[in-house]
Amino acid sequence: MQHIRAHVLVCGGTGCKANGSKEIQLTFARELQKFGLQDEVMVVETGCHGFCEHGPLVIVYPEGTFYCGVKPEDVKTIVEEHLYKGRIVQRLLYREPINQEQVPRYSEIGFYKKQHRLVLANCGAINPEAIEEYIAVGGYEALAKAVTQMTPQEVVDEVKKSGLRGRGGGGFPTGMKWQFAKNSKSDKKYVICNADEGDPGAFMDRSVLEGDPHRVLEGMAICGYAMGADEGYIYVRAEYPLAIKRLRTAIAQAEEMGLLGEHIFESDFSFTIHIKEGAGAFVCGEETALMASIEGKRGMPRPRPPFPAVSGLWGKPTNINNVETFANVAQIIVNGADWYCQLGTEKSKGTKVFALTGKINNTGLAEVPMGITMREIIYDIGGGITNGKKFKAVQIGGPSGGCLPESMLDLPVDYDSLIAAGAMMGSGGLVVMDEDTCMVDVAKFFLNFTQSESCGKCTPCREGTKRMLEILTRITEGQGREGDIELLENLAKNIKETALCGLGQTAPNPVLSTLKYFRDEYEAHIKEKRCPAGVCEKMLHYEISDACRGCGLCARQCPVQAISGSPKAKHVIDQNKCIKCGACMTACPFKAISKA
Repeated sequence: MQHIRAHVLVCGGTGCKANGSKEIQLTFARELQKFGLQDEVMVVETGCHGFCEHGPLVIVYPEGTFYCGVKPEDVKTIVEEHLYKGRIVQRLLYREPINQEQVPRYSEIGFYKKQHRLVLANCGAINPEAIEEYIAVGGYEALAKAVTQMTPQEVVDEVKKSGLRGRGGGGFPTGMKWQFAKNSKSDKKYVICNADEGDPGAFMDRSVLEGDPHRVLEGMAICGYAMGADEGYIYVRAEYPLAIKRLRTAIAQAEEMGLLGEHIFESDFSFTIHIKEGAGAFVCGEETALMASIEGKRGMPRPRPPFPAVSGLWGKPTNINNVETFANVAQIIVNGADWYCQLGTEKSKGTKVFALTGKINNTGLAEVPMGITMREIIYDIGGGITNGKKFKAVQIGGPSGGCLPESMLDLPVDYDSLIAAGAMMGSGGLVVMDEDTCMVDVAKFFLNFTQSESCGKCTPCREGTKRMLEILTRITEGQGREGDIELLENLAKNIKETALCGLGQTAPNPVLSTLKYFRDEYEAHIKEKRCPAGVCEKMLHYEISDACRGCGLCARQCPVQAISGSPKAKHVIDQNKCIKCGACMTACPFKAISKA
């Protein structure tokens, strides 16, 4: 009988795969063979561990030793030193960004300490392409319990009692949504999983689908049983090929074991799941546009009512939840609503997965209890701001969210608190900005995104966002006028009140939140023709101070020959020629060039 004394978990998420983790996995197999350890050590390809900044990642169990930034050439050292001789490879250990202290164990790293991983519990811990591993950690127990021990209404009641709210952005109570669909009378009903993750910097759903696809399938099947549906669709963007591959594998495995398909657990309940690949339109994240896309039509929203629970896919009652919402369901059914309610706040139960990006030391995925403060997420989990810079703002909720200032760092992260502050939970994108960020430019960036992704069906969104973008562009180019701020506020208010769908209605949020908390930056751009952060290029110019030694390095690096001067004499910049690329400032060894 084979005795496995150690497991080597190699991250097989998209980020680590792109960085060479497959070659690392193959190299482990070869090196273990050389040392005769192939029967003692098992190498497992897992989903994303969430700590993407430091990939490729390798974790050795039972010790839980965490190696980061591993390269194929490091594998021989890990096998020889750690697995053969029992000595940890110090140079590959993670270092905390603040004190540079080495942390050997996965569980002791600051990034993971304050996390509470429910949705991500299996990501990075099991092989997502082996259904046996999912079953070994309790997979499909919830589906078995629901189908064999509970009535559909009892399942709905348990989800209601749990307080689970939709994790896709709106935060609508999940159990109530299921109840509406269950109450609708029809010969056919559908379940849809919205995996059309389009927010810039967001990859929560992708990581769950890649790392734990069966958890999502199980949640969809439980929903199907509860509402009386026998067919489901996962709408996932085609830019997620690894997620699609693993979903196809998972569906085939579940069908082979009788966990999907006809007469599940020898009951009258049957449920099949299909995958629909989307073309990457941001508007297809809106549920009515998503259904139109599944039907083979152009993805455009339609007015509501009727709501999907009454008339959805092909006119039949339909329930739509996103990936993270479905990923919570199985644990609620197995452990009970009372267990789930212990996490979170009174009106925001459970946990939330965030994608940490921007000017933060620890980028990646973090799952935290609802009610945690923004400060804890950014500093305790995220490791603070890069390069010791000062925190300025955090954009939460993606293009539909808002920018919150330093004064809001102790705000509890829950649905109601964020909306009151002028932001929203969204799907979980969290972009951190430092003191060198121009908030007017940030508002322009997000509005440019939503304007480009507008389906064009309704005039407020199609024309209103375009007008707002034109004003923001003028302001960042030094052409802002008195009254522009008031015009932006008026346009934003009208768009929010009259746009057809939720995407159009929330498009002005980045502008409104930056006007609320960073109005002085708008005024500096308009009244003083100055960008306080030194970001807006058309408002910048570079100056050479008296510290210049006349070495000529700046002139040689300038791509347009805008700098002149004699050797050992102060140089000058021709502002008419300067393209503001910053090459001169980078090249100057005396720090004599600055932005003004």
